[in-house]
Amino acid sequence: MAAKKILMIVGDFVEDYEAMVPYQILTMVGHEVDVVCPGKKAGDTVKTAVHDFVGDQTYVELQGHRFKITANFDSVKPANYDALVIPGGRAPEYLRLDMKVIEMAKAFEGKPIAAICHGPQILAAAGMLKGKHMISYPAVGPECVIAGAKYGEVSPGADNAVTDGNLVTAPAWPAHPEWMRQFLEVLGSRIEA
Repeated sequence: MAAKKILMIVGDFVEDYEAMVPYQILTMVGHEVDVVCPGKKAGDTVKTAVHDFVGDQTYVELQGHRFKITANFDSVKPANYDALVIPGGRAPEYLRLDMKVIEMAKAFEGKPIAAICHGPQILAAAGMLKGKHMISYPAVGPECVIAGAKYGEVSPGADNAVTDGNLVTAPAWPAHPEWMRQFLEVLGSRIEA
């Protein structure tokens, strides 16, 4: 397997597991992952949020860890990367309003992209979901459909993922094993048992 160079876009209150776990998985198998955030440079951090279901009609949000930014947002060149990862949480809600984020996402059209939870909001805002089979956190589903996506079914445990060409999507962090397995396949990574 040739190591890939992967870009991850985050912001304050990105979902803790959806940033940290993919970062750890991808680096563990030998890929290089740069983490960027608008307005931040290498060495800065973002606050993460832990989302969980405790019996309410929606998830609760608790403050998570600090997640380190590894590259400067303003100097990153998407052409130097093989793939893009967009974690969920609250960050995509406001990141999609930043035209530099949208332009950055568009630069990955045709390359492997992994988006989870609210991450597809950025792809919807960038006009990148038209005709794509995908899933997301269910509350984001209507937005994806309006953007032209063919929205699939989210499993009861929110632990499934969908691959359509170069795009791999999932509804929430319980899907990490399936989401990352499918993304590693799209990247051409091989893990021998």
